[in-house]
Amino acid sequence: MQLDIRYPALSDLRRRAKRRVPHFVFEYLDSATGQEDQHARNQARLQDVRFWPSVLEGEQDFDLSTRFLGRDYPLPFGCAPVGMSGIMWPGAEKIISAACARAGIPYCMSTVATVVPETLTPTIGDQGWFQMYFPRDLDIRTDMMRRAKEAGFHTLILTVDTPMESRRERQRRANLTIPPRIDAAMVWSMLTHPAWTLGTLREGIPSLKLCEDYAQDMGNTSVAHAGHIIRGNPTWDDITWIRDRWDGPLLVKGIQKPEDAKRLVGLGVDAIWVSNHSGRQFDGGPASITCLPAIRTAVPDTPIVFDSGVTGGLDILRALALGADFVMLGRAFHYAVGALGDKGPAHLIHILREDMTSAMAQMGAARLGDLPERLVT
Repeated sequence: MQLDIRYPALSDLRRRAKRRVPHFVFEYLDSATGQEDQHARNQARLQDVRFWPSVLEGEQDFDLSTRFLGRDYPLPFGCAPVGMSGIMWPGAEKIISAACARAGIPYCMSTVATVVPETLTPTIGDQGWFQMYFPRDLDIRTDMMRRAKEAGFHTLILTVDTPMESRRERQRRANLTIPPRIDAAMVWSMLTHPAWTLGTLREGIPSLKLCEDYAQDMGNTSVAHAGHIIRGNPTWDDITWIRDRWDGPLLVKGIQKPEDAKRLVGLGVDAIWVSNHSGRQFDGGPASITCLPAIRTAVPDTPIVFDSGVTGGLDILRALALGADFVMLGRAFHYAVGALGDKGPAHLIHILREDMTSAMAQMGAARLGDLPERLVT
């Protein structure tokens, strides 16, 4: 109850996280690219989606559960992949994945996490999704998929909206590079955030552990080289290659055009992930939510995941009303763990659940399927 009074909203967790972690860490998570116009558009266009309130509905029993890709979930959201997750708080991947498993919602691990898939086998339960960038090397990508499956990750996500690194100017101003260049400002920031610093020393300096495994196998221990391991540029033919070799659900993340969604479904992809990387890759594109309705129309029978710009439970409902079947949040879970450590993710899930239920009550929508007819069109 005390947490609900002190931190009743995601914005409160963000503010506390900003105080608790070093400046360069917060800039890494919070920043987008360019002038950050697309990041702002993502949030603004979501807020433009309105619902009609409803009155005299009587007592209602709200049901937030959903079925997605053959699995039942108590809530229609989960944790999206965030690279270098462990930099936000020591042990973040283990903390967040365990919280998601307890809540029965998906946790998606990034290829560029600070742990390897096997590290999370004890914590993911039956909720493991694995996000993959497409390695150039055939043996590496094959082995990476094998390791993810054997570690307990049943769903594979291929991210396709990163043809090259974006500039992410705020990160550069904060001197956050790979490999890291330690300067006086960074040292001071770590010294003035002792909980983060001591925890990081206990947990180990964050690095791209999975990529480093393969870099070492190739005889190169450079941190920078480890990052290059995952910088392949997949083609349409590569979708077929993956589909032929992955026997679980396959999603493609970073889709904004209806024709791309249709073509992917034709290649056997199980679900489309509508996303613009939360504004971290390209500043000149449309808001993610404005792409969703046309993609829903283009692939009416295909499950859709949505992310980018979600700042609360009401935003989740907006995406579901416009055609998403599931919503994933990345920054939110990491603000939560940065703010409250191992208590943060569970509190965030509580905030989102309560926010969704309250909003649905105002609309007179007892089920998620009721949302589209409440839209103000």
